[in-house]
Amino acid sequence: MSTAYYSHAECRLHDMGDGHPECPQRLDAIADQLLSSGLSIALDQREAPLATLEQVERAHSVNYVTQLREFMEQVQASGEPRHLDPDTVVGPGTWRAALRSAGAAVAATEAVVRGEVENAFCAIRPPGHHATRSETMGFCFFNNVAIAARHALDVLGLERVAIIDFDVHHGNGTEDIIAGDERVLMASFFQHPLYPGSGAVPMGTNMVNVPVPPYTRGMAVRELIDVMWMPRLEEFAPQMLFISAGFDAHREDDLGQLGLVEADYEWITRRLKDVADRHCNGRIVSCLEGGYALSALGRSVVAHVRVLADV
Repeated sequence: MSTAYYSHAECRLHDMGDGHPECPQRLDAIADQLLSSGLSIALDQREAPLATLEQVERAHSVNYVTQLREFMEQVQASGEPRHLDPDTVVGPGTWRAALRSAGAAVAATEAVVRGEVENAFCAIRPPGHHATRSETMGFCFFNNVAIAARHALDVLGLERVAIIDFDVHHGNGTEDIIAGDERVLMASFFQHPLYPGSGAVPMGTNMVNVPVPPYTRGMAVRELIDVMWMPRLEEFAPQMLFISAGFDAHREDDLGQLGLVEADYEWITRRLKDVADRHCNGRIVSCLEGGYALSALGRSVVAHVRVLADV
């Protein structure tokens, strides 16, 4: 079975300004590395659809979605970017990019559950894991992985799914949305202390939070994954895995101070794929989150996707 690769040109139209680390060139760096590695020809390339508001509202409040849409429509009409917070900027292309990102995650979930493909990677932006049920944060507007997980549970009939987050920053938005939902197990590691400053105390019993100090290297992270994540995942026996795939824990990335390299992302992905093969019929949907050192990002995505595609 194949690996689907979801993206869309409109994801590049979201632009938060010169010098912003969450830039359109991130997707170009990934596409370039996939092409030069020869991996792109092994993937089932698919265009991301637009998410519907009904799909988005499974993870976000109606008021939040309505207010965000109205704000973005004002930006579209004026053509002038506006800040939602010091780090997060809305431009004329942001609304459709955000809907494409969420739509990719939902479409990938449907394709995997239907058995059209074994797994999928979504090369999308804006990212999502800091977006809470009712607040934009940290470059994020819609929580793509949470939207997809709720779609799998509420629409496609799955009973248990796991969300794995290996971004250098804690996925506070995902935790806010799914804390206490015992149909979902969330396992993550993240640098602590670091933005957004949360995660040391989990919000629910369905969380496996593993904060690690600055300058932690890959071998230590691997040991923590084996000790902390794996027993809970085996006990939970999810029917599908969702991955918030952030690559800013790479040692070349300036937005964090962890020391992972491509081989670590390969190892993590292989461990997760083993879990999926045992419990989920191989079903994985992975969505891009962080990763801002462009060369390291592209190389790390290649390592991650190569394991998913088993090539």
